Amino acid sequence: MATETIKVTVDTVAFAVEQGALEVLLVKRKFEPFKSLWALPGGSLDENDQTLDQAAARELLEETNVGDVYLEQLYTFGDKGRDPRGRTVTASYLALLRQEGLELKAGSKARGVAWWKVNELPELAFDHATIISYARQRVKYKLEYSPAAFMLLPEKFTLRDLQSVYEAVLGKAVDNRNFRKKFLNTGVLQELNETSQEGSYRPARLYTFSLEEFEKLPDKPVFMF
Repeated sequence: MATETIKVTVDTVAFAVEQGALEVLLVKRKFEPFKSLWALPGGSLDENDQTLDQAAARELLEETNVGDVYLEQLYTFGDKGRDPRGRTVTASYLALLRQEGLELKAGSKARGVAWWKVNELPELAFDHATIISYARQRVKYKLEYSPAAFMLLPEKFTLRDLQSVYEAVLGKAVDNRNFRKKFLNTGVLQELNETSQEGSYRPARLYTFSLEEFEKLPDKPVFMF
């Protein structure tokens, strides 16, 4: 009986929130299979990769020019038929980014790189739609108990900015008064003596997130909306 060769790959789901919408970073494939379709940045392990984490970081940098970001291993996908070339197992990763300051550049294996709204995705290669859906559910859960939302925000932000991140990830509106009350009562937001002009509205107070104060909390808050 012939032994089936199983290929190992890595794929990264990089999320950002832009103008109130959750977006994911995709590359346009240059080669078959799924030539010209959009896909998550990723690829096969290289013999020089010491770890899966290293492979994921390398592929993200090579295919999108995005580097020096925190990557969290998400889940392993390995169902038969997910890759027409043969049995492939992929270790997926999650990255939460801010688009400002990033200079996207497609690598040699891609015809393009771009941010796509998660609610307006094109046809995707492989099972990448499933991986993105899984990643979004993970982020929804992380928003409840961790500082994940602040990885999607600039250092200084308004309460409206923070609420927009939650609404973008959750895919629904949240009660404005309840949201602000919950966060302000935790003490993890440090109010600044600065304001930001939001459109035609009156200037809004700016805040920063205090990881130190968050870690001091005896019982971590659960931000459920």
